[in-house]
Amino acid sequence: MNEQYYDAVLHIKTVGEQKGFNKSLHYHRYEPTPYCALETLFTQYDLKSSDRVVDFGCGKGRLNFYIHHFYRASVVGIEMNETFYKEAMENRGRYIKREKKGKDKIHFQCCLAQEYEIDPRDNKFYFFNPFSVQVFMNVINNILFSVEQTEREIDLILYYPSEDYIYFLDHQTSFELKEEVILPGLYERNLNERFLVYRLGE
Repeated sequence: MNEQYYDAVLHIKTVGEQKGFNKSLHYHRYEPTPYCALETLFTQYDLKSSDRVVDFGCGKGRLNFYIHHFYRASVVGIEMNETFYKEAMENRGRYIKREKKGKDKIHFQCCLAQEYEIDPRDNKFYFFNPFSVQVFMNVINNILFSVEQTEREIDLILYYPSEDYIYFLDHQTSFELKEEVILPGLYERNLNERFLVYRLGE
């Protein structure tokens, strides 16, 4: 299955070069998670329709539409870049024309990650190395504060995880590594080609 195939199935446009760099050193260049990586992840990691997944640095929304289409989970995309946010909303418009039930389950917000107010229903958080560890720490603290208010099990899903993120989670939080999903054929050449799932609340 290639990238164009999934975009066609989902009636969205996420394939192609992502132009432009962020001026801030804290925010990294946007790149969508390859569909083949998502296929591998979800053969080993279970999502339920009752889950609510937040994608930080969602870009044009690829992960959000993929998850809703195949697992019917609720999804929230957080994107600070107004151009990508606009494209995500255009994708949403095309997607819900075909998938009427997606209207109430697919949301996007244009804001900085650390400014997103964690919803008590949010229980899975996805990061494709979108920003510096300083921003990541702020986001994790927001998540932990939300759990203090509304107790629940929380998963963090990291793709292409940075050493800084891993060190922070392992040494300064109560999150525990629960699962590693290696991408066959890619991991052998690049050790970052993997997903790490951290869990809080078991």
